[in-house]
Amino acid sequence: MTVKKIIPCLDMKDGRVVKGVKFRDVKEVGDPPAFASRYEKDGADEVAFLDISATAEGRQTMLRAVAATAEVLTIPLTVGGGIRSKDDADEVLKAGADRVSINSAAVLSPGIVKECADAFGSDRLIIAIDAKKEGNGWIVYTHMGMRSSGIDAVEWAQRMEDLGAGGILLTSVDADGVKEGYDIPLTAAVASAVSIPVTASGGCGSMEHIYDVLTKTEAASALAASIFHYNECTVSDVKRYLRGKGVSVRL
Repeated sequence: MTVKKIIPCLDMKDGRVVKGVKFRDVKEVGDPPAFASRYEKDGADEVAFLDISATAEGRQTMLRAVAATAEVLTIPLTVGGGIRSKDDADEVLKAGADRVSINSAAVLSPGIVKECADAFGSDRLIIAIDAKKEGNGWIVYTHMGMRSSGIDAVEWAQRMEDLGAGGILLTSVDADGVKEGYDIPLTAAVASAVSIPVTASGGCGSMEHIYDVLTKTEAASALAASIFHYNECTVSDVKRYLRGKGVSVRL
């Protein structure tokens, strides 16, 4: 039985953890190292650090915040936002990240995916896909969900795998922050189309939502923010709940 992972997400802006709805109306909720440390103690399998405004603002990821967060962790740290080149990725990894997550740069220049995979290894490269429902499918969006690429999300995930990506971080822009559940059809479509691990993101409002996405799709892990940030439940609570429902998790 495949062991499923629970990944708390630190959405970052101006060096602080924030949370919004559909990538908008972001509000500050706290300090990244403090949140990261708490989540590791609670049993998180990984932590995601996403500088949500770096690309839209045309700047690099905040390396000092990355280093401060990495310093308090022994579990893997994935960092994304503002990574536009192999050199940017190298700086983030040297700052302490275990993996880098690339989104907009891959859409603008897909060659960066193979370049980074060749330089650092596929296991250190995650492709973030932010997708919105359009017609009968889903389209990839960039720049905090503001720009449509016109690219089909399922086909894009397959292409990213072919270029060397080691995993997909899949966020439903429609569901993000709404707390009504993950986009099950989107997650199922992408996770069944690739052989690399897919992390479901966007829409988690309860432990039941995590159970649903991990059992109704082939997602390898579930990413959540609000339910952990606002102490609605802990990672340990989620894992005990999942274990009780027959889902394999690391306690």
